[in-house]
Amino acid sequence: MGWDGTENGELLRLAAEAGFDALITVDKGFEYQHNLKRLPLTVAIMQATSNRIEDLQPLIPALVLQIAEIEPCTLIKVGA
Repeated sequence: MGWDGTENGELLRLAAEAGFDALITVDKGFEYQHNLKRLPLTVAIMQATSNRIEDLQPLIPALVLQIAEIEPCTLIKVGA
């Protein structure tokens, strides 16, 4: 998409405008950096011991279930 280096706030806007339903991140500070009441899409924070795929992969089934059941434009945490 050419969004490398885009800051989180701008990234949320671009993703919403492009029709994305959710943003998945490992940024644990995300919820403190943004006004969660004004999220343009759902944000999922993956909470693993590291951001290595080996640590994130076991969280994917829970992520899929949670995203399918939540209200749009909310924040969820998956994992630890």
